Amino acid sequence: MSVTMDDGIKRWTAKRKSALVVEIIQGNTSVSEASRAHDLAPSEIEGWVDDAKKGMENALRTNPLDVRQQYEKQLKDLQEAYGEAMLELRARKKLQALMEREDGN
Repeated sequence: MSVTMDDGIKRWTAKRKSALVVEIIQGNTSVSEASRAHDLAPSEIEGWVDDAKKGMENALRTNPLDVRQQYEKQLKDLQEAYGEAMLELRARKKLQALMEREDGN
């Protein structure tokens, strides 16, 4: 693998992360091999690969979003999902109360 880390270096810069991700995407190494070689959790490396894919997708758009817009969109999507979950929870509680009332009568 061409990505090398000195024994004393513990910080993964964006440049080092991207070099490792490129190695993985090109098939020169696997997540498990990189994990063992650099003493990193596979989930951490997989997160870097996922982030890189999202970044690539955005970079290839006709009108790419800047980082702030990406986070704002993600926040909006999460807020919508939270709101839907809260509505469903309230509906379930009301249904449960109605069912208990019917069982009590």
